[in-house]
Amino acid sequence: MSAGAPSSAAPIVWVDLDNTPHVPFFRPIIRELTQRGYQVVCTARKAFQVCELAARYGLQVRTIGRHYGRHRLAKAFGLVYRAAQLIPVAVRCRPALAVSHGSRAQILAANCLRIPTVLLEDYEFAQYPPLMRPRWELIPEAVPVDRACCPANRVRQYPGLKEDVYVPEFQPDPTLGQQLGLNGSHITVTVRPPATEAHYHNPKSEVLFEHLMQFLLRQPALKVVLLPRNNRQAAYLRSSHPDWFAHHHLVVPPNAVDGLNLIWLSDLVVSGGGTMNREAAALGVPVYSIFRGPIGAVDRHLERQGRLVLIEQTADVETKIQLTRRDRTAPLPTGSRQALPTILKHLEEILHLECTA
Repeated sequence: MSAGAPSSAAPIVWVDLDNTPHVPFFRPIIRELTQRGYQVVCTARKAFQVCELAARYGLQVRTIGRHYGRHRLAKAFGLVYRAAQLIPVAVRCRPALAVSHGSRAQILAANCLRIPTVLLEDYEFAQYPPLMRPRWELIPEAVPVDRACCPANRVRQYPGLKEDVYVPEFQPDPTLGQQLGLNGSHITVTVRPPATEAHYHNPKSEVLFEHLMQFLLRQPALKVVLLPRNNRQAAYLRSSHPDWFAHHHLVVPPNAVDGLNLIWLSDLVVSGGGTMNREAAALGVPVYSIFRGPIGAVDRHLERQGRLVLIEQTADVETKIQLTRRDRTAPLPTGSRQALPTILKHLEEILHLECTA
């Protein structure tokens, strides 16, 4: 796994890590591709905890670009500017395939250089304008093919959740609870605020989040672990709700923590949508979603299975959320162990098609 320019002995796959969840997701994919003889060049955006987590996992990455905030013009500028920064890297390493889980900057850069692109996506409402459309798309089986942004003949599906790619390798770390002061005497609730900077954000999620926090902090037998999505969100919450942070039942980790371990230590999880919800579902931990943007097919699938509860109005906080201890002696769920091999099979098929075209 090299961040530099590899030799020409094997096809080169360029992976771009654009957001924190992409790090654990791509880690086993990069490892397996490397073991199969492919060379992997990995770039990463300096945003959220991407680079910190990549370093913790031992991934060699080249950091390129950063996050430009929630305003649309700044985000658009940042996207195009990062694409321009990525182009020299792609020119030097000459990849056979560019792969990401939603990196529009990588897709734009690769399209400019006519490098074939593979987009892995599990939320069909994500937007990909014409210049940022991938050549191939990999989606979960729960997402209908006709909701992909690629033509049907360039769409491939895999079983289960994207989180099933890496959750089966999870090993609980009991030391995290000690680090966070979670001694097991309280019910532990992990809370992830809404992604207020995402293009699909609905302000109703923030109303639910504030009501949720007020409700939880009134309960005497709880420990609430709050995970702001970035430093900007943490600073905003501290300034707008100082009473929350003065509460002795609130825990805010000072550094990036292993999300799977924190979820496993929790009795339940409440999140503003995204990866943490699905990680909890994959681990068999009770999870509630306060996401009020368009509900994707994967979340609908989990809701039908009883693995995810949607909180749709403030009254649901009191009536739907069950503040009870979880049986931590239960074995880890096995999930779909076919997600990783199926994705690898599709990537190798696409590499073969593109290299022989």
